[in-house]
Amino acid sequence: MIARKLISERPVSERHAAATELNTDRYVINWSPTPPRVAFSPELASMQRQVLEWEPSLAHSELRMRLSPLPGGSAVSGEFRLADGSWVLFSTRGIRQGWSLALSRVLVGLLPVALLLLLSALMVRATLRPLRALVRATGRVGSGNHDVVQEEGPTELRTLIHAFNEMQHRIHDLIESRTQALAAVGHDLRTPLARLQLRLEDADDPATRGAMAGDLAEMENMIASLLAFLGGEDDPEPPRAIDLAVLLQTLVDDAVDHGGDATYAGPEHFDVAARPTSLRRALANLIENGLHYGERVRVTLSEGADVVTVTIDDDGPGIPPEQIEAVTRPFVRLDEARARNTKGLGLGLAIVAKAVALEGGTLDLANRPEGGLSARVTLPR
Repeated sequence: MIARKLISERPVSERHAAATELNTDRYVINWSPTPPRVAFSPELASMQRQVLEWEPSLAHSELRMRLSPLPGGSAVSGEFRLADGSWVLFSTRGIRQGWSLALSRVLVGLLPVALLLLLSALMVRATLRPLRALVRATGRVGSGNHDVVQEEGPTELRTLIHAFNEMQHRIHDLIESRTQALAAVGHDLRTPLARLQLRLEDADDPATRGAMAGDLAEMENMIASLLAFLGGEDDPEPPRAIDLAVLLQTLVDDAVDHGGDATYAGPEHFDVAARPTSLRRALANLIENGLHYGERVRVTLSEGADVVTVTIDDDGPGIPPEQIEAVTRPFVRLDEARARNTKGLGLGLAIVAKAVALEGGTLDLANRPEGGLSARVTLPR
């Protein structure tokens, strides 16, 4: 050992100062002519054997080691004998408890891990933000909104958003061009229909004139229903406050004026926010269907805590249970389920379902136990 060599070569009067010069921030070295009378610590026997293996020259120096308690831990101290019988004393400046040292190392090791996790979370959030915007825009496709999603995020995500915007633009253009074409066809068809209506006035046979007038009226209704159903993805009109009770009473009065048996039950006034034209067409279709397939129609308006319900009951033959879901699809006609010949294109209930969905409501069809069909329109208040 260096300390033993340096101290043993100094005169006795200088050994204490020489030992002091060897002190470091980890070890304290001292010299004494006599050994301290402190007991040996058996728990350090293994450590002492390791020291002797490293320094065989200490085998005959009576090396002694012990543990000395310190605040917050303990220190290893000891002494060994020099050749002239004096002693070199040594001790550490303090060893922290093992668990505290391990904990500090664990905390230091976890710090970069925590920073890495935080950085990863921020990156994931930044990546998911445009993805969430894409999901929201996807849910609005076909609802009248043409929202362009901002292209941001990783390269793959920007490519996906760009493709979605292009697809949405093509769909919007396709529906708009289709709607314009149908509107043009409907307008062009109304012109010859109007001329035919005028020429009917010159027909001599009243029966023939009446039959042809009915056919022309049916063609007008077919064109109107087709244009109403294929009205494009744009919202036809903004919602506004309407008196639903007055609207229903007006539709019932119109049906009675045309010879139908229709009644209304409910409040005299009830305001809701809705698109008046499309909702009026939908409710009129339900009343007309009820009178067409039955003898009587009962219209009921009832209010709940969050919804308002319009129920239209008829006494017709009803609909086979397995076909109730199919009747709201476009161009579906259930002639075999109804007793009379069905006119039109089979778009009546499809128009109703589309108009009710536009208001955020639902259309439910069910056969009545006493016979007939019950159509229930539920709208948010």
